[in-house]
Amino acid sequence: MGIERELKLALAPSRHDDMARFFDERTGPGKPIELTNVYFDTPDCVLAKAKSALRLRRTPQQWLQTYKTLGKTVAGLSNRHEWEMPVQGEALGINALLRECDEPPAREALEHAAPDLIALFKTDFRRIVWEIEREGSQIEVALDRGQITAEVDGETRHVEISELELELKSGDVAALSNLAAEMRGAFPELTPEDLSKAERGYRLREASDENDEA
Repeated sequence: MGIERELKLALAPSRHDDMARFFDERTGPGKPIELTNVYFDTPDCVLAKAKSALRLRRTPQQWLQTYKTLGKTVAGLSNRHEWEMPVQGEALGINALLRECDEPPAREALEHAAPDLIALFKTDFRRIVWEIEREGSQIEVALDRGQITAEVDGETRHVEISELELELKSGDVAALSNLAAEMRGAFPELTPEDLSKAERGYRLREASDENDEA
């Protein structure tokens, strides 16, 4: 198990090229990656109710499955338990996750949900990654642009992804806040984003349900 410490900032799509140029000039060219993620839950959202999220991610090298607690997010800074491992192809390996998950509430939720898991929504985005050092801490900077898609009763819904993620790989969590403050100095329009992509995907589905009831 790992603890993911990440600070997320919302960014206007029109400023992506400027943000990429900002980091390229200071740290060298970033690494572009195309990512597709499928999020799973039961039809009645057992995992979401347990404040957990389960996804299957396709990277250029492999498929990964990740199980997270949603944790607590304040002013864009989140702390989450995370279990991640490679899988063979486009299929979940729930038994392997259950063996690794050492948080009883999260494990019980996944075990309960396992027989009824379905794909609820997906995210497709282009990520540019820079590895930087600040105050002796290692930080991964990820600039994401793409969309979340949910299919509900034959209707396709979309919401845009446009954000900057600062993830602490090692060192003091204060380095994230200091880097975020530096970024807001250069890009005053940046705002904290307290919702994860998973939470936004669930809200997209809920909006579809509400529209159906209207």
